[in-house]
Amino acid sequence: MTASAISRPGERDRLIVKLGQIDWLLCLLLSAIAGIGAVMLYSIAGGSWSPWAGRHLILYGVCFALMIAMATVDLRVWFAMAYPVYGLGLLMLAAVAVVGHSTMGAQRWLDVGPIRIQPSEFIKVGLVMALARFYHGLSADRARWSWWLLIPAALIGAPAALVAHQPDLGTAVLIAATGGVMMILAGLSLRAVGVGLLAMGAGVPLAFAFVLKAYQRARLLTFLHPEADRSGAGYHIIQSEIALGSGGLLGKGLGLGTQSQLNFLPEKSTDFIFASMAEELGFLGCATVLALYAAVIVVTLRAAVISHSHFGRLSAAGVAITFALCVLINGAMVMGLAPVVGVPMPLLSFGGTVMITMMAGFALVLSVRVHRYSEVTSGKGAFV
Repeated sequence: MTASAISRPGERDRLIVKLGQIDWLLCLLLSAIAGIGAVMLYSIAGGSWSPWAGRHLILYGVCFALMIAMATVDLRVWFAMAYPVYGLGLLMLAAVAVVGHSTMGAQRWLDVGPIRIQPSEFIKVGLVMALARFYHGLSADRARWSWWLLIPAALIGAPAALVAHQPDLGTAVLIAATGGVMMILAGLSLRAVGVGLLAMGAGVPLAFAFVLKAYQRARLLTFLHPEADRSGAGYHIIQSEIALGSGGLLGKGLGLGTQSQLNFLPEKSTDFIFASMAEELGFLGCATVLALYAAVIVVTLRAAVISHSHFGRLSAAGVAITFALCVLINGAMVMGLAPVVGVPMPLLSFGGTVMITMMAGFALVLSVRVHRYSEVTSGKGAFV
C-alpha cells in the first residue's frame, strides 16, 4: 500500500488498515524476550509455573493485547494525554512520600485496593510523553539554548528528586539520564551539555558526602571493593559474578544452576535474573538475549526516524532510551561494573508494574509507527 493511500483519512481510520501497519517484528521480538523470561522463571522455581512463570506469561498476554489496542489510538490522542499522564504520575509519586508502603527500608509502593503499584515505573513513560510534547512546539533556537529549557529541566528534576527520596537512586538516575538524552536529541547545545557534565562531575563529591545516605555510600564503596565484605554488602555482587562465570559458554542447563537453585543468588527472579540465565544458558544464551534487546532498540529507533511529527520522533526515541538504559544498568550491575541498584531487566525479570510500563511505552512506539503520516499540531495549553 502506498504512503498516499495510508495517509488518506478514510483509509487511515479503518481499524483493519491500522492493524496492518503495526510493526509485527517488534511484537515478535518483545514476545521472544518475555518468553525467555518465562522459561528462566520456570527453571529457577525448580521446574514450577508457580510463583513467577505462570503469572509472568498471563500478565504479558494481557499487556500484549492492550498494547495492540493502544497502538491503534491516534497519535493526537497520545499528544493530548501527555501532560495529564505526567501529572498523574507526579501526583502518585508525591502520594508515595505520604502514604506509600515501605519494604526493606524503602517507601516505593502505593496500595490501591488489592493491587500494589510502583509509581516510579509509570513516571518513565509520562516523562517521555511530556518532554516530547514540550519540544514538539518549541523552535530549534529555543531548544538549543534558552530560558525555556528551565521547563524540561523541572519536568525531569521533579520526579527524579521524588524517586531519590524514596530512596531509589538507581531509578532516579535512570529518569534523569533519559530526560537528559532526550534534551540532547531535541537539539540542546553541545556546549550546554559539556557545562552540565562538568557541573555534575564537580557535584559528585558533594553529593557523596552530604546527599547520599550511609547505606548508599557503603554500596558505592562496596562496588569498588566487594571482597572487603563478602558476607555483607558485597554478597550480591560476588554471588552474581560466581553465577556469570560458572555458566561458561553453553551453561549448566535449565534447572541445573547451583547459585539460583540453592538460593545463593539474591533476587534471582527480578534484579539478578540475567545472572541466573548466564549460569544456566551460558554466554551464548546471554548473547542471544542481548541481540534481541539490540534488535528491539533498532526497530524502535526506526519507528522514530520515519515519523513525520516531532512528537512521534521524540516519543519513540524516548522509549528506546529508557529501554536501553534499563538493559545497560541491569547488565552492568550483575557483571559488577556498576553498583547494585533496583533496576530490573525489562521483560525478562518478574514484576507487574515494570511489565505494564514497558508495554505501554511500546504501545506508544507502535502508535507512532501506525500513525507516522499524521500531522500533530500544538494546541493551546500548559507550557506550549
